[in-house]
Amino acid sequence: MHDVLRIPPAPESPLSSAVRIRARDGVLLAADVYLPAVGEETDALPGDTILIRLPYDKSGVYCFIPLVAEYFTRHGYRVVAQDVRGKFRSEGDALLFVNEVDDGYDTIEWITQQSWSNGRVAMWGDSYYGYTQWAAAASGHPALKAISPRVTGTRLGEPVRRDDTARTRRVEWGVTYMYPLTQFFENDALHWEPDWSRRDFAAQAEEFIDQMGRRGLSYDQWYPHQVLLPRFPQGSPFAGRSVPTLHTIGWWDNCAPLSWADVETIRRHPNWDAHHYLRIEPIDHESFRLDEEPIDRVMERSEEQIRALLPRTLDPTLEFFEVFVRGKGSATAIPRVTWSLAGTNEMRESSTWPPEGARSVTRYATAAGELSDVRPDSVTTRQWTHDPDDLVPSSAPDAFAFLLALPDEAPVGERADVLRFDGPVLEADVDLAGPVTARVRVSSDGPVMDCFIRLLDVAPDGSALRIARGQLQLHDAAVAETLQIDLGQIGYRLRTGHRLRIHVSSSDYPEFLPQPGTGADPWAWGDTRTNLQTLVIGGESAFSLTLTVLEGNLP
Repeated sequence: MHDVLRIPPAPESPLSSAVRIRARDGVLLAADVYLPAVGEETDALPGDTILIRLPYDKSGVYCFIPLVAEYFTRHGYRVVAQDVRGKFRSEGDALLFVNEVDDGYDTIEWITQQSWSNGRVAMWGDSYYGYTQWAAAASGHPALKAISPRVTGTRLGEPVRRDDTARTRRVEWGVTYMYPLTQFFENDALHWEPDWSRRDFAAQAEEFIDQMGRRGLSYDQWYPHQVLLPRFPQGSPFAGRSVPTLHTIGWWDNCAPLSWADVETIRRHPNWDAHHYLRIEPIDHESFRLDEEPIDRVMERSEEQIRALLPRTLDPTLEFFEVFVRGKGSATAIPRVTWSLAGTNEMRESSTWPPEGARSVTRYATAAGELSDVRPDSVTTRQWTHDPDDLVPSSAPDAFAFLLALPDEAPVGERADVLRFDGPVLEADVDLAGPVTARVRVSSDGPVMDCFIRLLDVAPDGSALRIARGQLQLHDAAVAETLQIDLGQIGYRLRTGHRLRIHVSSSDYPEFLPQPGTGADPWAWGDTRTNLQTLVIGGESAFSLTLTVLEGNLP
């Protein structure tokens, strides 16, 4: 038996009015309407509305939407907070992602017909309730004037396609199949953890399903017979009408690769790119900051702490909506990119990303375990083992709250199954701003190989902070292949006396599903086998790291 904590809907806020919004198929979607207190004559007139559509309980403590709504209404906005279809008080099937385009359209249409609405709607939210903004924008409703998605992506939560015949694929997150077994199994949230030491996850999922006495539609669409239902019926979410977007990405958000993928797609759609604004902050998925005060580095924030968090979280959105929703001010006054130089507590502005003046710098791994500006001529190899019974542990207990733990990753580099490469000590500060990529030629004596690359900032005391990372899966791994691994984007100051370090490994567990070594499905597990992995050093296929430097010089 699994210990399951059921989280039902919290009491609705006394500041709101509960309504039911009928979708086109008759399903009733539960929402709370918050209106500004009538202190001035203009407050009683129809006004602008901010819509928040989420699966985590519109009234619950986790997302503190009532406090968010109170903050927005103090600025004169009407707020509609809605449980998405099948969640908490809303009717319908708990089927993640696929109904959000139509339900978003229908909800916006309902808002425009209310006496307190002037017909202008904006949207705000994080993660899944950032995704619902992309979906509503894709619906093409003309009343949607601006969106402010944070730490999210249009392909949020999508599992790796098992019918993909390409030699390289994404490495599957450990949370992918757990999400539909917890947050999207039924109306209530069901919190439970598998026994991560067993690793027969598919069997444990079936045990949980038997325990609940019914199957979950969201899980069954993905496993064991994968069906990826279209989440954007019209194709690309950026194919149609564009919406002004304030797009917030966190340097340490584990979902940041999804955000950056959308940035690249938007650049290929001029109508979207014309009013796409980036904001890049030193945060993780749960909005913990690198420079968080120790007293605030707690998972269960008090109401006082949440209220203190709201201005830094919501004020950039309010400033953006003043221009694009209320028509006050000029869009030219809003910087196209606002970004943090992590490690300095600075927010900077630029017209492009990467900023003008940034340049690429490449460093090469050596057989001696160093990072050099000279590519070794001679070809050698470094090898390590991947033992499914002794996996490289994930450094943070919760991948979504990496900066809550703020782990020292130096001990990971002491393991025999992790290759380590160190750069020289810096004699002056160096500012990094832009993409980081690794080029590796690898192979394995097993059929499938996962290759994890981690870039670390090592302090003089020996502690190591992860500042970039990437991973890729190689199939038919007995045949060597050169991989280009995207480590994401970075805005970070390396301090004098620090050094860069790279870790190379084949697991990061339980954040990512580990390979059993046999090529079998890692969710189902089964028999295991230790693999010997090989990395090429030097020559034309040299292991290299390319960074983007804005200021200073890497030795």
